[in-house]
Order: sequence, then structure tokens, then C-alpha cells
Amino acid sequence: MTRYGYPGASAPRDEGRGAAVFALARAWAAGIVVLLVTEYLQTTLVNDHLATSDNLETFNGRLMLIHLPNAVCIALATWAAGRSHREPFRDSKAQHVLAVFTVGLAAQALNMVMQWQDLEAEGILMSNAVLVVGVVSGYAAERLQDD
Repeated sequence: MTRYGYPGASAPRDEGRGAAVFALARAWAAGIVVLLVTEYLQTTLVNDHLATSDNLETFNGRLMLIHLPNAVCIALATWAAGRSHREPFRDSKAQHVLAVFTVGLAAQALNMVMQWQDLEAEGILMSNAVLVVGVVSGYAAERLQDD
């Protein structure tokens, strides 16, 4: 009998840097897919049917129809990235935070670059507040499932 349990058994693979990068990429891919699907649903269900110019004139209307749905989308993407980040790499706090927060931060950066010419103070502040609320909520939900 070999030291790995049965004759012909291979030694367990030592997971190195490549495996850690692949675990990050897998988490990011899951977060991106969830973000794209939820943003598409938000656009087709909420924005196309409820977001009329009358509804978006007030701050409360923009909050309810744009900012809160965006926070939910980012929270779900953050949660999905966290759940997809596999062991043993999720035990490293730095790697797990990188896996969880990158999708939301990248989406925010892309949004700022794409909308730069149309940005106003309220949009920048609320967009960043939505990002913080979304990633913190998603991370908290993901960590609560671990405990």
C-alpha cells in the first residue's frame, strides 16, 4: 500500500500561484455573469416600464428606480463572486477580498469612464454610495453563509 491510500494513487497536487489566479478568475466570471443578468433584468423590467421622465424628476424617484436596483445588482454580483471563490484560497483574507470586491469596482470604473461627459455631482456621489452599499451587503451576505 502506498502512502496515498491505494496502489496507483497519485500524490495530491500542490496548488500554486496558477490555481490561485484561476480561483480569482472563476469568482470574477461568476460575479460578471450575475451582474450582467441582473442589470439586463433591471433595464428591461424597471427602466423600460417604470422609469418615465416624470418618475425620474425627483430624487426619490431616481433613488427607487435607479440607485436601489443598482445596489441590489452589485450586491448579488458580489455575493456570487464570493460564493464562487473556492477553498483553500478563500481562507486568505486578501485573496478573498480581491475576489469579492473586484467586479463591483471594475463595473464602477467602467461606468464612470463611459458616462464621464454626462456626470453630475449627484450621480457621482450616489453611484459611489450604491457601490459601497452593494459590495458591503453582498460581502456580508456571503460571509454570513460561511458562518
